[in-house]
Amino acid sequence: MITSGPGGGDAGGMINVPGAGQAVTRVGGAGWRPWWNRPARRALVTIGALTVLTGIVAVLVWNQGLPRYRPGLRAAERHGVDVSAHQGEIQWDRVAADGISFAYIKATEGGGFVDRRFAANWSGAGSAGLPRGAYHFFTLCASGAAQARNFLAVVPTDPGALPPAVDLEFGTCERRPSRAEVERELGVFVSTVEERVGKRVVLYVMSDFADRYPAARALDRARWERHLFRRPDGGWAIWQASNVARVDGVHGRVDLDVSRSAARGG
Repeated sequence: MITSGPGGGDAGGMINVPGAGQAVTRVGGAGWRPWWNRPARRALVTIGALTVLTGIVAVLVWNQGLPRYRPGLRAAERHGVDVSAHQGEIQWDRVAADGISFAYIKATEGGGFVDRRFAANWSGAGSAGLPRGAYHFFTLCASGAAQARNFLAVVPTDPGALPPAVDLEFGTCERRPSRAEVERELGVFVSTVEERVGKRVVLYVMSDFADRYPAARALDRARWERHLFRRPDGGWAIWQASNVARVDGVHGRVDLDVSRSAARGG
């Protein structure tokens, strides 16, 4: 192999000298173009660059745009949050100063679990002047009566509190009882809690739960709709508008909700 230097007489730059009877292979020359000028490879480079740019935009939207999202309010609506121990310690005075006007706080789950931050969150939200309500995560692994006892033993009596809420979704419990059993046990929970509290519960029902247990959504109660980043249709009382919101006083991301006036009373 002979490689011509900068001052060589061949225009292409590289000549392979064959042995006897072999053809000459010329690399370069007047018609030769480097790989980055070839249309197919240039297209690949363009696609790669666009992919990287799209990824950067997506990260910026996720980290900057979506957390700042707050839907515009209509008549009698207000922004709020729902929290649990996952948010850690919350500075409720800062939450109230950041345009938040109510809070739902996780109290219990199943027949024996108590959220470790419930008492602090309940007290903190009240001290900050925020209307507050408690919610219970309903499980298919405990009876409705046991779950009602757990909830009522933990949540303080407060006539001015928002109506209690029930979260109906599949959690860690893998049991899947019959529709009739779920309807019965949920009915026991709802009637027991409402009789004690004196207010009708609000139902938060995930779609997969409702598909398997239609009675959950068929109950004639105020609805808490999960409809991320776009306003739902219908007669909802509370709308979960985001699950990645940033609110001053809360470390990390938090659920952002919108309440209509119907959710304030009993």
